[in-house]
Amino acid sequence: MEILHFDIAAPTSAGGTRAMALVGVVASGNLEVLVERSDAPDRCAIEISTAAHGFRDLWTAVAEDFVARRAAGGLRIAINDGGARPDTVSLRLAQGVRMIEEPEA
Repeated sequence: MEILHFDIAAPTSAGGTRAMALVGVVASGNLEVLVERSDAPDRCAIEISTAAHGFRDLWTAVAEDFVARRAAGGLRIAINDGGARPDTVSLRLAQGVRMIEEPEA
């Protein structure tokens, strides 16, 4: 398992007040994305756990593109890719940010 860490300057802070959002089923071995609030509103921390070694450049591009396109400032994101393709991970990331921005029920 390779674990990649990214700390990216975020141009836009995430809205909402929800403390966390989970996309996927924890410990299922499938794609899991956990989105949590962090202290720095202008940074986004992303950790990716992947079984596919040697794809740091690809994951860097995916992470940087995500933070540039979405309101991701102030978020800490943990991803277990479960063998999912980066485009699928990007969709789940977007879903996680939408969930954290929704009002709590």
